[in-house]
Amino acid sequence: MNLIPLDQLGAHELPAQRVRFGFLLPWVSANDGNRLFVKVIHEDDQFLQRIQPKRFELFHSSHPDYGDFWTGEIHIDAADRIIPASAWGNKGRYVYRYELESPLLTEPLDWIVDPFARESGIGRQSAFTLGYQDHVWKPIENSWKTPSLNDVIAYEVMVHEFAGDLNRMFHKLPYLRDLGINCLEIMPLANVNRSIDWGFETIGPFALDERFGKRKNLQEFIEAAHEHGIAVILDMIYGHTGEHFAYQYVYSKLNYNQNPFMGPFAKDMFGPSTDYQRKFTRDFYFTVNYYWLDRYHADGIRYDCVPNYYDGFTGIGYSNLVFNTYQKIRQTNGADHWQRFFRNNEFNLIQCAEQLEAPVEIVEKTYSNATWQNETLNATKATVNSNFGGLYDLGMRLGLFGYPDIASHNGDVLPKTAFQFLENHDHPRFICFFGTRSLYQEVFKEGKRENWFKLQPYAIGFLLAKGIPMLWQGQEIVENYDVPDSGPARIGTLRPVRWEHFYSEEGRHMIRLYRKLLALRNEKAVFRKGSYYFYDNWPQHQSRGLILFKRELGNNVALVALNFSGETHSVTFTFDVGGDYREQLHGDDDLLNIHAGEVKLISVPSNYGRVWLANN
Repeated sequence: MNLIPLDQLGAHELPAQRVRFGFLLPWVSANDGNRLFVKVIHEDDQFLQRIQPKRFELFHSSHPDYGDFWTGEIHIDAADRIIPASAWGNKGRYVYRYELESPLLTEPLDWIVDPFARESGIGRQSAFTLGYQDHVWKPIENSWKTPSLNDVIAYEVMVHEFAGDLNRMFHKLPYLRDLGINCLEIMPLANVNRSIDWGFETIGPFALDERFGKRKNLQEFIEAAHEHGIAVILDMIYGHTGEHFAYQYVYSKLNYNQNPFMGPFAKDMFGPSTDYQRKFTRDFYFTVNYYWLDRYHADGIRYDCVPNYYDGFTGIGYSNLVFNTYQKIRQTNGADHWQRFFRNNEFNLIQCAEQLEAPVEIVEKTYSNATWQNETLNATKATVNSNFGGLYDLGMRLGLFGYPDIASHNGDVLPKTAFQFLENHDHPRFICFFGTRSLYQEVFKEGKRENWFKLQPYAIGFLLAKGIPMLWQGQEIVENYDVPDSGPARIGTLRPVRWEHFYSEEGRHMIRLYRKLLALRNEKAVFRKGSYYFYDNWPQHQSRGLILFKRELGNNVALVALNFSGETHSVTFTFDVGGDYREQLHGDDDLLNIHAGEVKLISVPSNYGRVWLANN
């Protein structure tokens, strides 16, 4: 894969308030009678009826690698104002779009979004800032290190819902670090058409969506996150686009039989799909990857909907993209800001696949070093309402049974793991599985927060299990939104985190528990890197609603007992490792002077758990 020359594409400010535009539009040539225009207006004027955008014609040439190329320069001069009240010629943000005249169309095709724009406007508009000053990174970026994979504790957020925009997100960083988080996984930030949207129908893959802020806001936010000891993973969509993505929109309107970028490839789970048989497509998304890692100092990528572009572990789609990204960043040898990925003998670029169909294969056989997986979540859902028959599966999933810890590819040895979660943006809040109530004429449902105590054993289990634990925004204060399985309300409903829950009885109880558990995981390496052993004992454990598992690292041994039932249970347990076991959640149930092979009666409170740690 090759990097597309971004210095020739999109909008670039030149001296004397001149702006150059460049747009690759393969198979659309001036030789066939096509004409391309750019329409530009200052954002302060865009809603004023008397002021219309200025229209400039671009000129056609051919790029040696990607074909038809349109470019042109404009001069933004206040002397050219038609209406004196116009902001034309002022510094600030301008919005623009392309318009195509073609013999194949009865009228000009307007509202073509620039796929190479670095900024975006409201709706289907690209943007640039006249007088833009590059962000100057602080010295912290020369010492920041992306955490080792096994040390990651993640927190997924949608900026719009979590805080409103990036400036407000900035003020939540102390809270997140105090909570015990060291990695943010941020839902898609790239440009989409709608202002209330999950962000998975991208129309401007290089552009920060205007609702979140400006380029500097994201750079300043990631810099501040690093100052707080928090890595940032960005959610990217490379297997499908929004219908107004230029390479879908233009060629469908021209009614071409083929498309130089889009088309069926692996699966068409969410169309329109991108076609990785095209070199242009492969190079485009490789460049997008590099751009966000380089320009914004992101610590990794979460790849959405991998089945849409996964054609096997030796294929030209997803596997090829993560391989080339790994090699490209590795070849920097830690120069400049790339040093963040290099720690001793580790290379810590995080590449996480959302490959729910084959999560083990994706980490085992590609350069992905992590994956989302729904297996643990499905196992937890199978145990609600005292369905203890599912506890064996849950016990195995908490240990990531079947997943490799390391794998070798072409001589490169990579650590491997999977994300563990009870909640994420795709699913209802876990408390919804213990009962919901309908609000607002049956349109909106919420989980019953009075059942908060039933969440406790699940929280203890997944935060102390193998893998990368991930919280979904507000989970720690018992946010309780439902999410429909389908329909416009699924992605078209704004579900802001209601921070008043922090002060509620339910919120205070759960955040206290989450803080204890996250502190344990941060302070005790056994919970991050230790081996996992599940004590499968149906008669004594699972049949009574219990799970017991062990984490072990060197001389450190942890015994975790979870009780999913509504009754306190006492069970006999044979300790295979001796030592003084100190209870970590409340410190009131220590097991001292235990000898290997000794049998003890241990008690586990209802809908709760116990965590004993021995340092031998």
